[in-house]
Amino acid sequence: MQYPIEIYTDGSSRGNPGPGGWGVLIIIKKEKNESKNWKESVKIIELGGKNAHTTNNAMELTATLRALEELKERSIKGNAAIHSDSAYVLAGIEAWVYAWEKNGWKTKEGADVANQELWKKLLAITYKAKLMREREIKWQKVKGHAGNVANERVDEIATKSALGEHVLLFTGSLIDYEKILGYDLQIDAKDIPAQEKLVPVMSKKKSKSTKPAYSYVSVVSGKIHADKTWEECKARVIGKKGTKYKKVFSKTEEGTLVGEYKNL
Repeated sequence: MQYPIEIYTDGSSRGNPGPGGWGVLIIIKKEKNESKNWKESVKIIELGGKNAHTTNNAMELTATLRALEELKERSIKGNAAIHSDSAYVLAGIEAWVYAWEKNGWKTKEGADVANQELWKKLLAITYKAKLMREREIKWQKVKGHAGNVANERVDEIATKSALGEHVLLFTGSLIDYEKILGYDLQIDAKDIPAQEKLVPVMSKKKSKSTKPAYSYVSVVSGKIHADKTWEECKARVIGKKGTKYKKVFSKTEEGTLVGEYKNL
């Protein structure tokens, strides 16, 4: 599967809690235009912001959420690889968040999950993007402060923002990015799609996920149902015309799918 969108994110706080900042670098690898330098086909979008009193983890989450919101606001579709040096973000979105949601946003010790409003928004936007066939997301660990230019750049944006310093944020082509800011993101021409459009590459095969279902949502004769077991759902839908049904893995997915079915 190809990922024509690459996103680098970082967050910082001075004091933890204290003044904080976040940074995002989005690389959009559009289809080559043979009449132009290939670097003119690559778009760069930088984002950044600050918060007067926050934590490092909250800023890491904010950066990731704002990156995906930016793609949504700009109606940019395509599979995305998100690079983060935050173990908190990566472990949270790939594992912890499902248990938290199932437990009513409580930890296994019974405490309220920290940054839960940010987690809820991140979970909702990632699931909806997949449901609407806008993008698949791959989460990737990047080692911080190890010479990765994109990672170093988002660290710079986040740190300066936390310190209250002005940061010049760029939006434009890769060729101008290199000329104006002088950063070499080490993107190779062979990584730019030659024929594939910037659209999602989604498998039509049935999911073979072994993760237990949260529920089975169906719409039958205009009525929406959420059954906890496949046997209940199966009895409701099999043999009836015009039905739709889908297995979901969390309360958030269930709510999003119910909303989609209401609009049918």
